[in-house]
Amino acid sequence: MILVTDRDLEMIEWLGSVRMTSMDSVRFALAGLSSAEEPVSLRRAQQWVARMREVGLVDRSRPILRDGSIVWATQQAVGRPAPKLLRQTMRHDMAVSAVAARYLFHGFTWRRDRIATSLSEHQGDGVATRDGRLHLVEVELTPKTLARYGAILANHGSRLEAGEITDVIYLSTLDAARAVARESDRLMFRTVRPQLQTIHAFDERGEWLDGDHVSHVFSLPSSIEI
Repeated sequence: MILVTDRDLEMIEWLGSVRMTSMDSVRFALAGLSSAEEPVSLRRAQQWVARMREVGLVDRSRPILRDGSIVWATQQAVGRPAPKLLRQTMRHDMAVSAVAARYLFHGFTWRRDRIATSLSEHQGDGVATRDGRLHLVEVELTPKTLARYGAILANHGSRLEAGEITDVIYLSTLDAARAVARESDRLMFRTVRPQLQTIHAFDERGEWLDGDHVSHVFSLPSSIEI
């Protein structure tokens, strides 16, 4: 008989919030929920996935042209059907899960942003919280149109001014980070612009880039921008 622990349930809840993830991100998330100082080994991550598959809470697949497996919480576990692994947003969803796993690893909690209730609102990719600071996290792999940035940044500014969030963190490819920094300098009030950080965290394939310039974002308070 397989015992499902509280940490297992926390992992399932996290998987439900990010929809799908990689085995590498499972390594960071498991370590974060165990307060470990290093990511768990790939073998241990694989063992956890295998154990959760046996009780029907997790499933995995290895799509063609991907280096590793994709893991997700099952409908039995979170009440939603399996994600479509070939949809256009898969690269973005996997990048969001990489960010979320690393926030967990650095002692933050992670949840989905509140649902936008009107066209004037914007829903971020997630909210990371630690020691009273709320990072509204955006993963940006390709630059948006200037008009779209105008609406999104205006919404960020209003939420910062209202105290709903303390920081807006863009983790992006180099081109997208430059576009966000340029438009936020142009469009946001000076009183809240320092609270928006743009970090070059992904390569053009949407793969996470390690480095001090990225890991610094997990320190409190945030203080680095591209």
